[in-house]
Amino acid sequence: MTNQRTRKSLLFALATSAVAATLAAPAQAAPVASPALHWKPCADAPTRECADLSVPVDYRAPDGPRARLAVSRLRTDHPEARRGTLLLIPGGPGGSGFDLLEQKGEAMRGETGGAYDIVSFDPRGTGTHGSSLADCGLDKGDLEISSYIPWPGPDGDIGENAARGRRIADACARNGGPLLRSFTSANEVRDVELLRQALGERKLSVYGVSYGTYVTAQYAQQHPDRTDRVVLDSSGDPDPTRVARGWLANMAVGVEDRFPDFAKWASTPGNPDRLADTPVAVQPVFLSLAAKLDASPRKFVDGHELTGNRLRMGLLQTLHSDKDFAPLAKLIRAARDTADEEKLTVPDVLPFAVSQSDAAVRTATICNDVAWPKSLPAYRRAVAADRIRHPLTAGMPVSVMPCAFWKDEPADKPGRITSRGPSNILMAQNLRDPNTPHSGALKMREALGERARLVTVDSGGHQAYLANGNACGDRTVSAFLKTGQRPAEDVVCR
Repeated sequence: MTNQRTRKSLLFALATSAVAATLAAPAQAAPVASPALHWKPCADAPTRECADLSVPVDYRAPDGPRARLAVSRLRTDHPEARRGTLLLIPGGPGGSGFDLLEQKGEAMRGETGGAYDIVSFDPRGTGTHGSSLADCGLDKGDLEISSYIPWPGPDGDIGENAARGRRIADACARNGGPLLRSFTSANEVRDVELLRQALGERKLSVYGVSYGTYVTAQYAQQHPDRTDRVVLDSSGDPDPTRVARGWLANMAVGVEDRFPDFAKWASTPGNPDRLADTPVAVQPVFLSLAAKLDASPRKFVDGHELTGNRLRMGLLQTLHSDKDFAPLAKLIRAARDTADEEKLTVPDVLPFAVSQSDAAVRTATICNDVAWPKSLPAYRRAVAADRIRHPLTAGMPVSVMPCAFWKDEPADKPGRITSRGPSNILMAQNLRDPNTPHSGALKMREALGERARLVTVDSGGHQAYLANGNACGDRTVSAFLKTGQRPAEDVVCR
């Protein structure tokens, strides 16, 4: 779940020692021995190297059970220019660092002139490339993507959301065990520090994206002397009282920021997938179809249904990138313009379900990080208000999650991001990001103070660096990673 954080309510008066105390529990336990990494060519990517990192399931019991993180590395192609290691921290929670390195590694190596060995990892629980696998043993129906994500009923009812959230929380408590309870942002920060030690680096340069910006910012807060150059791409609000609950709620704003890009594209004359004559007419087309599908779902040729909430979920996925506009428009046209009894022959824009491991890691991380409200009437009121303010997301961002029924209290208090620390952070942010809206990134920027500079890219979609062809934004981030030079003040790249 890659979402946003509302950040200015952070009190800068908190001392560094207090911040460290919130997440420095490992220092109170026996020291964790620095592990070794044994590199070998990756089986599915021979130009990269792979290794496993062994980490404690519980850092308070470092001699207890271990978890395994899969690590991958793309070595510099200019050893004489090597500055150190650039660690890529993926989004999610539970995103794959292997995938992130595959997507951006070669381009980043070229942009930085080979200044770094570029390293990433698959976090604990993802089960990919050898990382330890998480599993709550959820029912198949609860993994369907528009059910797992808590979309309210057509009239805003959250009864099914609550029942499903309780089932998921019960299943995770029953089947997850100590590994599931270890999925926290605090432990990912600890894993990053152990990885730094295993790499033999005195300092790390770090690029975090989406949820990874929160982990990166927490690492920079707790280990300021261990960070070299830090990039936060697509940040959320780091408000420690809300954490993921705030990121999710902010998506309603992000979708509204981004939807006009889709509306403009979907009303352009000559577009074969045009949905309306003017941009302002596109939203009513979408909302009308979603309401119709609420009452009468359509079926694809394989038998699965297109419901109103599945269409809404498809919109959220589509707004990540302009390249996904056409598939969504084709689906809308097919569902709108064909007879109700006909089966849809166009492709769906969503996978049918999330995997067991994705559901376990994402759910456990957001629920373990901070305590969530438990009052169902409060969720009902929030959904009713949000549906009016933000009709495109229909109340989902503030609906009830499994966290309302979670069995375990957070083991760590979320750390507060502050302006205390070295001025070595550069933020990159799209102006119209559906997942991590610009307004949330401004909260992170405010919390960091003079430690950071913000590069705002006048573009839509999720991820700003090497993602949307904005030469100004890409050049500014690349120059910082290569030379350490930041803009003297925040900049906007048109």
